[in-house]
Amino acid sequence: MDSAFVIEKFILVAVIFGISLVIAMYSTYAERKVAAYLQDRLGPDRAGPFGILQPLADGIKMFMKEEIIPTSSNRFLFIAGPGLALLCACIGTAVIPWGSPVLIAGKTVSLQVSDINVGVLYIFGVVSLGVYGVMIGGWASNNKYSLLSAIRAASQNISYEIAMGLSIIALLLMTNTLSLKEIVGQQHGLNWNVWYQPLGFLIFMVCSFAETNRAPFDLPECETELIGGYHTEYSSMKLGFYLFAEYINMFVSSAVMAALYWGGYNYPGMDYVAAHLGPTWAPLIGTAVFFGKIVMFIFFFMWVRWTIPRFRYDQLMNLGWKGLIPLAIANIIITGVVIAIIEKF
Repeated sequence: MDSAFVIEKFILVAVIFGISLVIAMYSTYAERKVAAYLQDRLGPDRAGPFGILQPLADGIKMFMKEEIIPTSSNRFLFIAGPGLALLCACIGTAVIPWGSPVLIAGKTVSLQVSDINVGVLYIFGVVSLGVYGVMIGGWASNNKYSLLSAIRAASQNISYEIAMGLSIIALLLMTNTLSLKEIVGQQHGLNWNVWYQPLGFLIFMVCSFAETNRAPFDLPECETELIGGYHTEYSSMKLGFYLFAEYINMFVSSAVMAALYWGGYNYPGMDYVAAHLGPTWAPLIGTAVFFGKIVMFIFFFMWVRWTIPRFRYDQLMNLGWKGLIPLAIANIIITGVVIAIIEKF
């Protein structure tokens, strides 16, 4: 294997990992600012100008807090749970195309770590594994509230993964590929999939809220019933890992929604920009547009959290099994019929 190729991919992985962590850090700051705006407050404003150093202060606090491991817990699994949650959150970024290939020093560099032909299945596999971090942490704590929370998280994820998978099938019928790079490539300019699959996108977005345990689907962390949920017994950076994992999952979910339905790095007038700026700067503008779409979705996650009250557990299950799954199946049938009619005539 070419050593230059290995170095190129290593640098790309390091950059994406660093960006993921920085976005997770400042998502906490952004969430508090958004909440403050919606509730007519100031939010953090003490650490640095406009409070922009607050995430750094929170990180130092997490590192300096006392490390507590309950004596009755399973020590190995108690430590492994947060690590597994963060690992599964981070590795989902590997198959996302962050931009079209860019020319650097005469060499064409791909802005995707790995273009596997089953990228969509890889994302679903990683999302499915993520719940094990929550399950292991809840069970290993040897705390009834943590265990109840872990069971809630598992049943919620399984329920909504079915609807999410079914919503994607209609999109795959249109694109005829499981490669995220090809799916994004087919959405050139403003030819985005959301115009053809609005119902599929809506179902996928609702399921993304449930998969990331964000309000109004934050039943596993329901403080009025379960104290702190699956991380009740956690402190210091192990608690920080769980919180980081939630925000990185939100970032990855936003990136996947933007790539599958909102054109990824494609935007109106991109051919004009490419013709005038060349193969170095034009792809970077596409990447900036992609991150703009991701930020839009992250803001939407936060907006919903501070606007809509939490579901009851029976409402959550009813929505998943009696609402979203039948809608997703109907969407598949409608899409299949329309595609058959178009191919026939």
